[in-house]
Amino acid sequence: MKRVYKGDFGYIRHGRKVAIIRTAICLAITVGIFLTGLLIHHSQKSVFSIIAALGCLPTGWSAVNMIMLIKAKECSERDHQRIMEHACGLLIHYDHIITSYDKNFYVNASTVLDKNICCYSADQNLDTLDCEKHIKKMVAQSGYASYSIKVFDDIDKYCDRLDQLEQLRANKGIDPFKIEDDWVPGTVQTPASVLLSISL
Repeated sequence: MKRVYKGDFGYIRHGRKVAIIRTAICLAITVGIFLTGLLIHHSQKSVFSIIAALGCLPTGWSAVNMIMLIKAKECSERDHQRIMEHACGLLIHYDHIITSYDKNFYVNASTVLDKNICCYSADQNLDTLDCEKHIKKMVAQSGYASYSIKVFDDIDKYCDRLDQLEQLRANKGIDPFKIEDDWVPGTVQTPASVLLSISL
């Protein structure tokens, strides 16, 4: 299975498949160890039961991760095609699951350019203002307090904004891909990578 990195289109779909397979394997191993102990010792009181109980920890973690990814709303192929038509030289990241203490925000696409963070979500239940506040708070913690943040729930308006940002990028000669490539590990993250780091 080809690896899909965080921020790539199809990340949630890929992660969902991986989580289902991983959970099934972990569960099969855990149950297999427990049943092996029963067959050998004819009792639950064996080291096999202890190992199986410990195996429940990664199995449970994987199951929670799987459920979250099953519930997640990824960027559709149609929206992806629309965005690509307007992205031009902009760096677009896809399929964010941005978590807060009390809710998850499903952001289908994002771009960062010249103190502008622009996002799109097709999730009809998303509170865009709440999402903007959360993103603003999280990026401010990394030193980007003066950024303008806008979350669109309309693909047409998002694409219009991408056109504006592309014009700005061209006028200022900004290369967002080079900015990411030039980042040195151990230094302050770029705003685009902060968005990825606060996403599952």
